[in-house]
Amino acid sequence: MSQLPTSFCTEMFALLGEHEATRLLNALQNTEAVTSIRINHDKWTDESLPLFDADSLTSVPWSDTGFYLTKRPKFTLDPLFHAGCYYVQEASSMFVEQVFRQYINGDAVTMLDLCAAPGGKSTHARSLLPAGSLLVANEVVRQRAQILAENLTKWGNPNVAVTHNLPADFASLPHFFDVMLTDVPCSGEGMFRKDAVAVSEWSEANVTQCWQRQRQIIGDVWEALKPGGLLIYSTCTFNTRENEENIRWICSELGAEVLPLDVPSEWNITGNLLAGETFPVYRFLPHKTHGEGFFLALLRKEGDAVSSQPVTSSQQLSGQRVKSAKAGKKQPKRSDSLAFPPELLSKIDVERWESCRTILSPFLEKAGGLRVLQAGVSPGEQKGKDFIPSHALAMSNLLRRETFPNEELSPEQAIAYLRHEAIVLPPGTPRGYVLVTYQNTPLGFVKNVGNRANNLYPSEWRIRNVTL
Repeated sequence: MSQLPTSFCTEMFALLGEHEATRLLNALQNTEAVTSIRINHDKWTDESLPLFDADSLTSVPWSDTGFYLTKRPKFTLDPLFHAGCYYVQEASSMFVEQVFRQYINGDAVTMLDLCAAPGGKSTHARSLLPAGSLLVANEVVRQRAQILAENLTKWGNPNVAVTHNLPADFASLPHFFDVMLTDVPCSGEGMFRKDAVAVSEWSEANVTQCWQRQRQIIGDVWEALKPGGLLIYSTCTFNTRENEENIRWICSELGAEVLPLDVPSEWNITGNLLAGETFPVYRFLPHKTHGEGFFLALLRKEGDAVSSQPVTSSQQLSGQRVKSAKAGKKQPKRSDSLAFPPELLSKIDVERWESCRTILSPFLEKAGGLRVLQAGVSPGEQKGKDFIPSHALAMSNLLRRETFPNEELSPEQAIAYLRHEAIVLPPGTPRGYVLVTYQNTPLGFVKNVGNRANNLYPSEWRIRNVTL
Protein backbone atom coordinates (compact mmCIF):
# COMPACT_ATOMS: atom_id res chain seq x y z
CA MET A 1 0.00 0.00 0.00
CA SER A 2 1.01 3.67 -0.17
CA GLN A 3 3.37 5.04 2.44
CA LEU A 4 1.43 6.43 5.39
CA PRO A 5 1.69 10.21 5.86
CA THR A 6 4.35 11.18 8.39
CA SER A 7 2.08 13.60 10.24
CA PHE A 8 -0.59 10.91 10.57
CA CYS A 9 1.94 8.51 12.08
CA THR A 10 3.13 11.21 14.49
CA GLU A 11 -0.45 11.85 15.58
CA MET A 12 -1.09 8.15 16.20
CA PHE A 13 2.00 7.93 18.43
CA ALA A 14 0.72 10.89 20.43
CA LEU A 15 -2.77 9.42 20.65
CA LEU A 16 -2.00 5.77 21.39
CA GLY A 17 1.53 5.69 22.76
CA GLU A 18 4.53 4.03 21.17
CA HIS A 19 3.51 0.39 21.67
CA GLU A 20 -0.09 0.62 20.44
CA ALA A 21 0.73 3.04 17.63
CA THR A 22 3.49 0.75 16.33
CA ARG A 23 1.06 -2.16 16.25
CA LEU A 24 -1.61 -0.06 14.51
CA LEU A 25 0.74 1.26 11.83
CA ASN A 26 2.08 -2.22 11.22
CA ALA A 27 -1.46 -3.54 10.78
CA LEU A 28 -2.33 -0.75 8.34
CA GLN A 29 0.76 -1.32 6.21
CA ASN A 30 1.46 -5.04 6.44
CA THR A 31 -1.85 -6.88 6.81
CA GLU A 32 -4.77 -7.41 4.44
CA ALA A 33 -8.19 -5.82 4.79
CA VAL A 34 -10.90 -8.08 6.19
CA THR A 35 -13.77 -9.30 3.99
CA SER A 36 -17.17 -9.78 5.60
CA ILE A 37 -20.82 -10.16 4.67
CA ARG A 38 -24.17 -9.76 6.41
CA ILE A 39 -27.00 -12.16 5.56
CA ASN A 40 -30.55 -10.98 4.86
CA HIS A 41 -32.66 -13.49 6.78
CA ASP A 42 -35.84 -12.15 5.20
CA LYS A 43 -34.59 -13.78 1.99
CA TRP A 44 -32.09 -16.41 3.01
CA THR A 45 -32.70 -18.25 6.28
CA ASP A 46 -29.75 -20.63 5.99
CA GLU A 47 -26.36 -19.36 7.14
CA SER A 48 -24.63 -21.18 4.28
CA LEU A 49 -24.50 -19.70 0.78
CA PRO A 50 -23.56 -21.59 -2.40
CA LEU A 51 -20.69 -19.20 -3.20
CA PHE A 52 -18.96 -19.86 0.14
CA ASP A 53 -17.60 -22.95 1.80
CA ALA A 54 -19.15 -23.43 5.21
CA ASP A 55 -15.66 -23.66 6.71
CA SER A 56 -14.80 -20.21 5.32
CA LEU A 57 -17.47 -18.42 7.41
CA THR A 58 -16.86 -17.28 10.99
CA SER A 59 -19.23 -15.09 12.97
CA VAL A 60 -18.76 -11.38 13.55
CA PRO A 61 -19.09 -11.18 17.36
CA TRP A 62 -21.22 -8.02 17.49
CA SER A 63 -23.66 -8.97 14.69
CA ASP A 64 -26.04 -11.92 14.66
CA THR A 65 -26.04 -12.01 10.84
CA GLY A 66 -22.45 -10.95 10.10
CA PHE A 67 -19.72 -13.33 8.92
CA TYR A 68 -16.04 -13.05 8.08
CA LEU A 69 -14.72 -14.70 4.93
CA THR A 70 -11.28 -16.23 4.65
CA LYS A 71 -10.94 -14.89 1.10
CA ARG A 72 -12.75 -12.39 -1.10
CA PRO A 73 -14.69 -14.10 -3.92
CA LYS A 74 -16.04 -12.45 -7.06
CA PHE A 75 -19.37 -11.36 -5.62
CA THR A 76 -20.53 -10.15 -9.03
CA LEU A 77 -20.63 -13.80 -10.13
CA ASP A 78 -23.14 -14.73 -7.42
CA PRO A 79 -26.80 -14.23 -8.40
CA LEU A 80 -27.80 -14.36 -4.71
CA PHE A 81 -25.77 -11.20 -4.14
CA HIS A 82 -27.85 -9.40 -6.78
CA ALA A 83 -31.03 -10.89 -5.29
CA GLY A 84 -30.34 -9.20 -1.95
CA CYS A 85 -29.65 -12.35 0.05
CA TYR A 86 -26.61 -10.75 1.63
CA TYR A 87 -24.67 -7.49 1.69
CA VAL A 88 -20.90 -7.10 1.57
CA GLN A 89 -20.23 -4.86 4.57
CA GLU A 90 -17.19 -3.95 6.61
CA ALA A 91 -17.34 -5.91 9.87
CA SER A 92 -16.54 -3.10 12.31
CA SER A 93 -19.43 -0.99 11.04
CA MET A 94 -21.81 -3.83 11.90
CA PHE A 95 -21.32 -2.73 15.52
CA VAL A 96 -24.26 -0.37 14.91
CA GLU A 97 -26.39 -3.44 15.58
CA GLN A 98 -25.65 -3.15 19.29
CA VAL A 99 -27.48 0.20 19.46
CA PHE A 100 -30.61 -1.44 18.09
CA ARG A 101 -30.32 -4.49 20.32
CA GLN A 102 -29.92 -2.40 23.46
CA TYR A 103 -31.99 0.77 22.81
CA ILE A 104 -34.27 0.41 19.74
CA ASN A 105 -36.12 -2.83 20.32
CA GLY A 106 -39.64 -1.84 21.39
CA ASP A 107 -42.22 0.31 19.66
CA ALA A 108 -42.10 1.31 16.01
CA VAL A 109 -39.89 4.31 15.25
CA THR A 110 -39.21 6.73 12.41
CA MET A 111 -35.50 6.74 11.54
CA LEU A 112 -33.31 8.88 9.30
CA ASP A 113 -30.04 7.54 7.90
CA LEU A 114 -28.61 10.88 6.82
CA CYS A 115 -25.44 9.93 4.89
CA ALA A 116 -26.62 6.54 3.76
CA ALA A 117 -24.98 5.54 0.45
CA PRO A 118 -24.12 2.95 -0.61
CA GLY A 119 -26.51 1.34 1.86
CA GLY A 120 -24.63 -0.95 4.24
CA LYS A 121 -25.94 0.60 7.43
CA SER A 122 -29.35 1.33 5.88
CA THR A 123 -29.97 -2.29 4.93
CA HIS A 124 -28.66 -3.33 8.35
CA ALA A 125 -30.93 -0.87 10.16
CA ARG A 126 -33.91 -1.94 8.07
CA SER A 127 -33.39 -5.54 9.24
CA LEU A 128 -33.15 -4.47 12.88
CA LEU A 129 -35.90 -1.85 13.24
CA PRO A 130 -39.03 -2.86 15.18
CA ALA A 131 -42.08 -3.91 13.18
CA GLY A 132 -44.02 -0.95 11.81
CA SER A 133 -40.97 1.33 11.64
CA LEU A 134 -40.06 3.65 8.77
CA LEU A 135 -36.53 4.17 7.47
CA VAL A 136 -35.73 7.33 5.51
CA ALA A 137 -32.37 6.83 3.79
CA ASN A 138 -30.77 10.00 2.41
CA GLU A 139 -27.78 10.73 0.21
CA VAL A 140 -26.72 14.17 -0.98
CA VAL A 141 -24.86 13.01 -4.13
CA ARG A 142 -27.36 12.08 -6.84
CA GLN A 143 -25.41 9.18 -8.37
CA ARG A 144 -24.74 7.67 -4.97
CA ALA A 145 -28.40 8.11 -4.05
CA GLN A 146 -29.33 5.95 -7.04
CA ILE A 147 -26.97 3.23 -5.81
CA LEU A 148 -28.54 3.53 -2.36
CA ALA A 149 -32.01 3.09 -3.85
CA GLU A 150 -30.84 0.04 -5.80
CA ASN A 151 -29.39 -1.67 -2.72
CA LEU A 152 -32.46 -0.98 -0.59
CA THR A 153 -34.73 -2.23 -3.37
CA LYS A 154 -32.77 -5.48 -3.50
CA TRP A 155 -32.95 -5.81 0.28
CA GLY A 156 -36.72 -6.16 -0.12
CA ASN A 157 -38.35 -4.38 2.83
CA PRO A 158 -40.90 -1.86 1.48
CA ASN A 159 -41.07 0.42 4.54
CA VAL A 160 -38.33 2.69 3.19
CA ALA A 161 -38.11 6.10 1.56
CA VAL A 162 -34.97 7.15 -0.32
CA THR A 163 -34.24 10.88 -0.49
CA HIS A 164 -31.64 13.10 -2.13
CA ASN A 165 -31.20 16.20 0.04
CA LEU A 166 -28.80 18.37 2.00
CA PRO A 167 -28.85 17.91 5.79
CA ALA A 168 -30.31 21.40 6.23
CA ASP A 169 -33.32 20.43 4.11
CA PHE A 170 -34.57 18.23 6.96
CA ALA A 171 -35.13 21.31 9.12
CA SER A 172 -38.52 21.37 7.39
CA LEU A 173 -39.40 18.33 9.52
CA PRO A 174 -38.95 19.63 13.08
CA HIS A 175 -39.03 16.98 15.82
CA PHE A 176 -39.98 14.27 13.32
CA PHE A 177 -37.41 11.48 13.72
CA ASP A 178 -37.04 9.19 16.74
CA VAL A 179 -33.62 7.98 15.61
CA MET A 180 -30.91 9.43 13.39
CA LEU A 181 -27.84 7.67 12.08
CA THR A 182 -25.15 10.11 10.96
CA ASP A 183 -22.23 8.22 9.44
CA VAL A 184 -20.61 11.52 8.61
CA PRO A 185 -18.04 12.07 5.82
CA CYS A 186 -14.58 11.86 7.38
CA SER A 187 -10.86 11.76 6.66
CA GLY A 188 -11.03 7.97 6.22
CA GLU A 189 -8.06 6.94 8.34
CA GLY A 190 -9.80 3.69 9.19
CA MET A 191 -9.94 2.76 5.50
CA PHE A 192 -6.20 3.13 4.83
CA ARG A 193 -5.75 -0.65 4.63
CA LYS A 194 -8.32 -1.09 1.85
CA ASP A 195 -8.33 2.26 0.03
CA ALA A 196 -5.12 3.76 -1.34
CA VAL A 197 -7.04 6.90 -2.33
CA ALA A 198 -7.83 7.57 1.33
CA VAL A 199 -4.10 7.50 2.07
CA SER A 200 -3.19 9.81 -0.81
CA GLU A 201 -5.92 12.34 0.07
CA TRP A 202 -5.17 12.51 3.81
CA SER A 203 -3.79 15.75 5.22
CA GLU A 204 -4.05 17.70 8.43
CA ALA A 205 -5.96 20.36 6.51
CA ASN A 206 -8.45 17.73 5.36
CA VAL A 207 -8.97 16.54 8.92
CA THR A 208 -9.72 20.13 9.95
CA GLN A 209 -12.13 20.54 7.07
CA CYS A 210 -13.84 17.25 8.01
CA TRP A 211 -14.46 18.01 11.69
CA GLN A 212 -15.84 21.43 10.80
CA ARG A 213 -18.10 19.94 8.15
CA GLN A 214 -19.26 17.22 10.55
CA ARG A 215 -20.37 19.82 13.10
CA GLN A 216 -22.25 21.71 10.42
CA ILE A 217 -24.03 18.52 9.33
CA ILE A 218 -25.12 17.67 12.86
CA GLY A 219 -26.15 21.26 13.57
CA ASP A 220 -28.18 21.43 10.34
CA VAL A 221 -30.15 18.26 11.04
CA TRP A 222 -30.50 18.53 14.83
CA GLU A 223 -33.91 20.25 14.76
CA ALA A 224 -35.42 17.26 12.95
CA LEU A 225 -34.61 14.93 15.87
CA LYS A 226 -37.33 14.63 18.49
CA PRO A 227 -36.66 15.62 22.11
CA GLY A 228 -35.48 12.44 23.75
CA GLY A 229 -34.51 11.03 20.35
CA LEU A 230 -31.34 9.05 19.67
CA LEU A 231 -28.43 10.16 17.49
CA ILE A 232 -25.94 7.53 16.34
CA TYR A 233 -22.71 9.29 15.37
CA SER A 234 -20.08 7.33 13.49
CA THR A 235 -16.95 7.78 11.39
CA CYS A 236 -14.30 5.52 9.85
CA THR A 237 -11.39 7.50 11.26
CA PHE A 238 -9.16 7.44 14.34
CA ASN A 239 -8.34 11.01 15.41
CA THR A 240 -10.14 12.68 18.33
CA ARG A 241 -11.00 15.89 16.45
CA GLU A 242 -13.52 14.09 14.24
CA ASN A 243 -14.61 11.81 17.07
CA GLU A 244 -14.52 12.63 20.79
CA GLU A 245 -14.15 16.38 20.31
CA ASN A 246 -17.23 16.44 18.09
CA ILE A 247 -19.19 14.40 20.63
CA ARG A 248 -18.21 16.86 23.35
CA TRP A 249 -19.33 19.72 21.08
CA ILE A 250 -22.72 18.09 20.43
CA CYS A 251 -23.29 17.75 24.14
CA SER A 252 -22.22 21.27 25.08
CA GLU A 253 -23.65 23.20 22.13
CA LEU A 254 -26.74 21.25 21.09
CA GLY A 255 -27.81 19.59 24.30
CA ALA A 256 -27.27 15.85 24.44
CA GLU A 257 -26.10 13.12 26.76
CA VAL A 258 -23.86 10.25 25.74
CA LEU A 259 -25.31 6.79 26.38
CA PRO A 260 -23.32 3.66 27.21
CA LEU A 261 -23.45 0.32 25.44
CA ASP A 262 -22.88 -3.02 27.13
CA VAL A 263 -19.77 -4.32 25.35
CA PRO A 264 -17.90 -7.53 26.31
CA SER A 265 -14.22 -6.95 27.00
CA GLU A 266 -13.22 -9.78 24.68
CA TRP A 267 -14.33 -7.70 21.69
CA ASN A 268 -11.23 -5.53 22.33
CA ILE A 269 -12.99 -2.27 21.50
CA THR A 270 -11.10 0.86 22.54
CA GLY A 271 -12.82 3.57 24.59
CA ASN A 272 -12.40 7.30 25.01
CA LEU A 273 -8.94 8.63 24.03
CA LEU A 274 -9.57 12.34 24.71
CA ALA A 275 -7.56 13.57 27.67
CA GLY A 276 -9.75 14.53 30.61
CA GLU A 277 -12.92 12.91 29.23
CA THR A 278 -14.58 9.63 30.19
CA PHE A 279 -17.88 9.61 28.28
CA PRO A 280 -18.42 6.26 26.52
CA VAL A 281 -17.36 5.90 22.89
CA TYR A 282 -16.38 2.86 20.85
CA ARG A 283 -13.31 2.82 18.59
CA PHE A 284 -12.23 -0.12 16.44
CA LEU A 285 -8.48 -0.39 15.82
CA PRO A 286 -7.43 -2.96 13.18
CA HIS A 287 -4.59 -4.37 15.30
CA LYS A 288 -7.02 -5.14 18.13
CA THR A 289 -10.36 -5.88 16.46
CA HIS A 290 -10.96 -8.00 13.37
CA GLY A 291 -12.08 -5.30 10.94
CA GLU A 292 -11.22 -1.84 9.68
CA GLY A 293 -11.17 1.42 11.63
CA PHE A 294 -14.51 2.62 13.00
CA PHE A 295 -15.83 4.98 15.68
CA LEU A 296 -19.30 5.16 17.21
CA ALA A 297 -21.03 7.15 19.92
CA LEU A 298 -24.69 7.11 20.93
CA LEU A 299 -26.35 10.33 22.12
CA ARG A 300 -29.80 11.24 23.40
CA LYS A 301 -31.25 14.68 22.73
CA GLU A 302 -32.38 16.64 25.75
CA GLY A 303 -36.08 16.70 26.53
CA ASP A 304 -38.86 14.22 27.10
CA ALA A 305 -39.60 11.79 24.30
CA VAL A 306 -42.68 12.69 22.27
CA SER A 307 -45.11 10.36 20.54
CA SER A 308 -44.68 9.35 16.93
CA GLN A 309 -46.34 11.36 14.19
CA PRO A 310 -50.05 10.57 13.82
CA VAL A 311 -51.17 8.51 10.86
CA THR A 312 -53.53 10.36 8.53
CA SER A 313 -54.58 9.91 4.92
CA SER A 314 -52.44 7.88 2.51
CA GLN A 315 -50.31 9.42 -0.22
CA GLN A 316 -48.51 7.95 -3.18
CA LEU A 317 -45.79 5.45 -2.44
CA SER A 318 -43.42 6.44 -5.21
CA GLY A 319 -42.63 9.64 -7.05
CA GLN A 320 -40.04 12.24 -7.83
CA ARG A 321 -40.83 15.19 -5.58
CA VAL A 322 -43.41 15.59 -2.84
CA LYS A 323 -45.07 19.01 -2.82
CA SER A 324 -46.25 20.91 0.22
CA ALA A 325 -49.97 21.41 0.81
CA LYS A 326 -49.25 24.36 3.08
CA ALA A 327 -47.51 26.09 0.21
CA GLY A 328 -50.67 25.75 -1.86
CA LYS A 329 -49.05 23.35 -4.29
CA LYS A 330 -50.65 20.37 -5.94
CA GLN A 331 -50.47 17.22 -3.84
CA PRO A 332 -49.19 13.95 -5.24
CA LYS A 333 -51.80 11.74 -6.83
CA ARG A 334 -53.11 9.28 -4.32
CA SER A 335 -52.00 5.71 -4.95
CA ASP A 336 -54.84 3.44 -3.88
CA SER A 337 -54.31 -0.32 -4.03
CA LEU A 338 -57.97 -0.69 -5.02
CA ALA A 339 -57.15 1.14 -8.26
CA PHE A 340 -54.62 -1.50 -9.28
CA PRO A 341 -55.55 -3.88 -12.09
CA PRO A 342 -57.42 -6.82 -10.52
CA GLU A 343 -54.80 -9.27 -11.78
CA LEU A 344 -52.10 -7.37 -9.87
CA LEU A 345 -54.10 -7.19 -6.64
CA SER A 346 -54.08 -10.96 -6.58
CA LYS A 347 -50.30 -11.00 -6.87
CA ILE A 348 -49.35 -8.81 -3.91
CA ASP A 349 -49.83 -9.13 -0.18
CA VAL A 350 -52.53 -6.47 0.13
CA GLU A 351 -52.40 -6.41 3.93
CA ARG A 352 -48.68 -5.65 3.87
CA TRP A 353 -49.20 -3.11 1.10
CA GLU A 354 -51.79 -1.24 3.17
CA SER A 355 -49.49 -1.40 6.20
CA CYS A 356 -46.68 0.06 4.09
CA ARG A 357 -48.94 2.92 2.94
CA THR A 358 -49.88 3.68 6.53
CA ILE A 359 -46.25 3.72 7.68
CA LEU A 360 -45.10 5.98 4.84
CA SER A 361 -48.00 8.44 4.87
CA PRO A 362 -46.92 10.73 7.74
CA PHE A 363 -43.52 11.27 6.16
CA LEU A 364 -44.83 11.89 2.65
CA GLU A 365 -47.44 14.33 3.91
CA LYS A 366 -44.88 16.38 5.82
CA ALA A 367 -41.93 16.04 3.45
CA GLY A 368 -42.51 19.47 1.91
CA GLY A 369 -39.92 20.22 -0.75
CA LEU A 370 -37.70 17.22 -0.05
CA ARG A 371 -36.55 15.28 -3.09
CA VAL A 372 -38.01 11.81 -2.63
CA LEU A 373 -36.49 9.39 -5.13
CA GLN A 374 -38.65 6.47 -4.14
CA ALA A 375 -40.94 5.43 -1.32
CA GLY A 376 -42.36 2.00 -0.72
CA VAL A 377 -42.64 -0.26 -3.74
CA SER A 378 -43.86 0.78 -7.17
CA PRO A 379 -45.95 -2.19 -8.33
CA GLY A 380 -45.30 -1.66 -12.03
CA GLU A 381 -46.07 0.38 -15.11
CA GLN A 382 -49.15 0.59 -17.29
CA LYS A 383 -48.39 0.51 -21.03
CA GLY A 384 -51.57 0.55 -23.05
CA LYS A 385 -53.60 -2.45 -21.96
CA ASP A 386 -50.53 -4.18 -20.56
CA PHE A 387 -49.42 -3.82 -16.94
CA ILE A 388 -45.70 -4.57 -16.54
CA PRO A 389 -44.74 -5.67 -13.02
CA SER A 390 -41.76 -3.81 -11.61
CA HIS A 391 -38.41 -5.27 -10.65
CA ALA A 392 -38.93 -3.74 -7.20
CA LEU A 393 -42.01 -5.92 -6.78
CA ALA A 394 -39.97 -9.01 -7.60
CA MET A 395 -37.45 -8.03 -4.90
CA SER A 396 -40.06 -7.08 -2.29
CA ASN A 397 -41.65 -9.12 0.45
CA LEU A 398 -44.98 -7.73 -0.80
CA LEU A 399 -44.84 -10.17 -3.71
CA ARG A 400 -47.00 -13.29 -3.66
CA ARG A 401 -44.63 -15.26 -5.82
CA GLU A 402 -46.95 -18.22 -6.20
CA THR A 403 -49.29 -16.09 -8.33
CA PHE A 404 -46.69 -15.86 -11.12
CA PRO A 405 -45.25 -18.81 -13.04
CA ASN A 406 -41.80 -19.49 -11.53
CA GLU A 407 -38.86 -20.71 -13.56
CA GLU A 408 -35.57 -21.76 -11.93
CA LEU A 409 -32.41 -20.67 -13.77
CA SER A 410 -29.04 -22.37 -13.96
CA PRO A 411 -25.96 -20.39 -12.87
CA GLU A 412 -25.17 -19.62 -16.53
CA GLN A 413 -28.74 -18.53 -17.24
CA ALA A 414 -28.83 -16.40 -14.09
CA ILE A 415 -25.68 -14.51 -15.10
CA ALA A 416 -27.09 -14.02 -18.60
CA TYR A 417 -30.28 -12.64 -17.07
CA LEU A 418 -28.30 -10.27 -14.83
CA ARG A 419 -26.40 -9.10 -17.91
CA HIS A 420 -29.80 -8.13 -19.36
CA GLU A 421 -29.58 -10.71 -22.11
CA ALA A 422 -32.54 -12.56 -23.61
CA ILE A 423 -32.99 -16.07 -22.24
CA VAL A 424 -34.93 -19.08 -23.49
CA LEU A 425 -37.32 -20.81 -21.10
CA PRO A 426 -38.24 -24.49 -21.30
CA PRO A 427 -41.06 -25.58 -23.62
CA GLY A 428 -44.41 -25.41 -21.90
CA THR A 429 -43.58 -22.34 -19.82
CA PRO A 430 -46.74 -20.18 -19.78
CA ARG A 431 -46.67 -17.08 -21.92
CA GLY A 432 -46.73 -13.72 -20.19
CA TYR A 433 -44.87 -12.54 -17.10
CA VAL A 434 -42.69 -15.15 -15.45
CA LEU A 435 -40.73 -14.81 -12.21
CA VAL A 436 -37.24 -16.22 -12.71
CA THR A 437 -35.44 -17.59 -9.67
CA TYR A 438 -32.02 -18.86 -8.66
CA GLN A 439 -31.65 -21.23 -5.73
CA ASN A 440 -35.41 -20.71 -5.31
CA THR A 441 -34.86 -16.97 -4.77
CA PRO A 442 -36.46 -14.34 -7.05
CA LEU A 443 -34.12 -12.58 -9.48
CA GLY A 444 -36.77 -10.63 -11.41
CA PHE A 445 -39.31 -10.88 -14.22
CA VAL A 446 -39.23 -11.83 -17.87
CA LYS A 447 -42.05 -11.71 -20.42
CA ASN A 448 -42.26 -15.04 -22.16
CA VAL A 449 -43.34 -14.58 -25.79
CA GLY A 450 -42.75 -18.19 -26.82
CA ASN A 451 -39.52 -18.35 -28.79
CA ARG A 452 -37.72 -16.14 -26.29
CA ALA A 453 -38.20 -14.34 -22.99
CA ASN A 454 -37.88 -10.55 -22.95
CA ASN A 455 -35.60 -9.56 -20.08
CA LEU A 456 -37.14 -7.05 -17.63
CA TYR A 457 -34.09 -6.72 -15.38
CA PRO A 458 -33.26 -2.99 -15.00
CA SER A 459 -30.76 -2.20 -17.74
CA GLU A 460 -28.93 0.33 -15.54
CA TRP A 461 -28.23 -2.44 -13.00
CA ARG A 462 -26.87 -4.99 -15.46
CA ILE A 463 -23.51 -6.55 -14.76
CA ARG A 464 -20.77 -6.12 -17.33
CA ASN A 465 -17.62 -7.95 -18.41
CA VAL A 466 -18.37 -11.03 -16.36
CA THR A 467 -17.33 -14.57 -17.28
CA LEU A 468 -18.01 -17.72 -15.34
